[in-house]
Formats: sequence, C-alpha cells, structure tokens
Amino acid sequence: MDSLLLTSLFAAAIVSSFVLKTWLALRQMRHVAAHRGAVPAAFAGTVSLEAHQKAADYTLARGRFGLLTLAFGSAVLLAWTLLGGLDALNGWVRNAVQPRFGSMAYQLALLGAVAAIGSIIEMPLDAWNTFRIEQRFGFNRLTWKLYLIDAVKGAAVGAAIGLPLAALVLWIMGAAGSWWWLWAWVAWTGFQLLMLLLYPTVIAPLFNKFSPLPDASLAERVSALMARCGFRAKGLFVMDGSKRSAHSNAYFTGLGSAKRVVFFDTLLSRLSPAEVEAVLAHELGHFKLKHVPKRMLTMFAASLAALALLGWLAQQQWFYTGLGVTPNIGGVPNDALALLLLMFALPAFGFLVTPFAAALSRKHEFEADAYASAQASGQDLANALVKLHEDNAGTLTPDPLYARYYYSHPPAAERLAALKLA
Repeated sequence: MDSLLLTSLFAAAIVSSFVLKTWLALRQMRHVAAHRGAVPAAFAGTVSLEAHQKAADYTLARGRFGLLTLAFGSAVLLAWTLLGGLDALNGWVRNAVQPRFGSMAYQLALLGAVAAIGSIIEMPLDAWNTFRIEQRFGFNRLTWKLYLIDAVKGAAVGAAIGLPLAALVLWIMGAAGSWWWLWAWVAWTGFQLLMLLLYPTVIAPLFNKFSPLPDASLAERVSALMARCGFRAKGLFVMDGSKRSAHSNAYFTGLGSAKRVVFFDTLLSRLSPAEVEAVLAHELGHFKLKHVPKRMLTMFAASLAALALLGWLAQQQWFYTGLGVTPNIGGVPNDALALLLLMFALPAFGFLVTPFAAALSRKHEFEADAYASAQASGQDLANALVKLHEDNAGTLTPDPLYARYYYSHPPAAERLAALKLA
C-alpha cells in the first residue's frame, strides 16, 4: 500500500461515517417528532403524555447536539491527521523536549500534549451538554465549581495512571524487538485487570460517596437473590448519583473479591423493593450467563489484534505519510507517533462494526431479562423498565433502523413484549 491509497481510504472512511451517521440521526429525529403527539398503545396508562413528550423533546435536543458533535469530531480528526496538526505538534514537541530530556520524555510529552489539547477543545461542548441540555430537562445537578473540580481530578487521575502505563508500553516497543506488540498486550491486559480491582475501592470514591445500603429489609432481599444466583459481592452500596445528575442506574463493578453492587440513590428513591430486586436480577443474569467475561475476552482479543497490526504498520513509512505525518529521522523514535495514528485511524473505520456490536449487546440484554424473569418477577422488571425510561427521558418511539444500528439495549416496546412471553 502507498501513502496516497491510505489517505484516500482514510478520507473515504471519515466521509462515509459522517454521511451514514447524519442520515441515521435525521431519521431518528423525524421518527420521534412524528410520534410525539400520542403515547404508544403498549404504554398507555403507564406513561403520561407529558412524560412521553418530554422524552421526545429530550431526544430531539440530543439529536441536534449529536449532529454538532459529529461534525466537530470529524473536523478535529481531519485537523489532527490530513491537515497536519499532529505533524506540526510533533515537530514542536520533539525539538523542544528531545534534545534536553531524551527520547522517552519527548514521547510522553507528545502523548500528554495530544490528550490535553483534546480535552481542552472538547470541554466547551461537554459544558454545553451539561449546563444547557441536561439543565433544560432537569437532569443536571452539577455546579460549575463541582464540574471544574471533576475536570481537575479526572486530569490528575488520568495522568497518574496513564503516564506510567504509556511509559511502560513505549519502553516495551523500544526494547522487546519485533514481538514487542505481544508483550505490550500482556502489559495492557494486566493493567485492565488491575483497574477492575482498583477502580471500585480507590478511583471511584475520589468522585462519589459510596455508603452501605441502609435499608436492612432491601439488603436482606438483595442478599437472598444473590445467594440464589450463586453470586458473592464485597458489599451493597448506594452512590450519591443525585449529586451530579437526576439520571438513575445500578451496576456491578470490580473483579473477584473486589466485586460490589452499586445503586444510584436516585434509583432507590424511585423503585419499589421488588422492582429493585428485578433490576438486580437482570444484572446478575449478565454474570450468570457469562456475558461479562465474554465481553472482556472480546476486548482483549481486539486489543491484541490492534497491537499486532500496529507492530506491522509502525515499520511502514506510508502509514505515517498517508495520515499526514512525517516520520521522525535521525534516531528519534516513532513509537508515540505510531500509537497516536492508530488511535486516530481505527475509530474512523469503527462505523463498520458498530451495528454488529450493538446487535450482540441487545441479544445479551434479552437473555438477562429472561434470567431475571426466572429469578425474580418479570412484571416487576417491566414496571422498573418503564419507570427508568420515564425518569431518564428515553424515547419510546425510536426509529427502527437507528435502533438497530446504535442501541446496545433493545427498545422498550421490544423488551416489554419479550418479558410478557418469558
């Protein structure tokens, strides 16, 4: 392959992804707007017209914002690559850092500079989403002070974790020979597993408060369910999600002895004990049916394939020039450049696999619903799903094609119909 062909393929991928995603977003917005005036028959009597119309308006607002972020993201990607942004930044960082501090410092500085610039240019859009869209529909609970504190904490945690990992991977790339990608994958996989242990107990508490579940009767009910399902957890915790958002959720986190069950306080205030049990049974279904390890193995396999591909691409000059970057010469390593270019290039082609990943995820959700119906109450789960859709302003009338392409969870009407048959 030559650089011109790669440039053409990359540009075609960006344009194709943009056109397809824009078309799907417009379909979704038209479909939701067309069905705004009446509650679907399956939800008549359980969802008010006011709530249905709020969900439609929220979906439309997020759709318009999504088109803006899609256009902005595509422009930024082009600016980094084919328009020479990364090439210019690399030259400046290399000349400023490498002669005085050495190759490793230069490469870490380049990675850090790209991450910092990316965060800065994305912050206005994130703030608009938080303080205009989420605020308008009553979901945002963040103050500007807490928003900025979260940003500083996130940057500090990201640097504390990311820089040592990046240094290790870069060292492996330079020292492990032609099979460096295999050892880098081992390091990356070990890091991911370590994060599963550390995130619940070390990282997450930096941002939220986790308190033991105070409702003794609910704790007993949940513990009995977990015992029936053969699941052990380190504890049952309530997270102060209302500190930042009115959205509600529940999840499992951790690995091995560090596993814990976490409920948003907003969820507990909305659902009955039986409905909480049904939601938890659904999440337990993911573990019992091995969905979580399957997803982890898929992620590990994908990362291995990506690193193996990088092991070959990093040696090809057309890989750099085809994506708008002049490779370093004179003994200056290209490892950080290669990592960044792969990070930019792969998502451009990701629209090809998105619908397949979404379809597999929906299949897992149906299976977890069926498991929950066997272990708890399908009707309670259905009631909880309707409440969560209403509380989170999830549209009940998505465009079918849009849902097939994007939705990781089945549309509400399909889930309820399946639960009735379970």
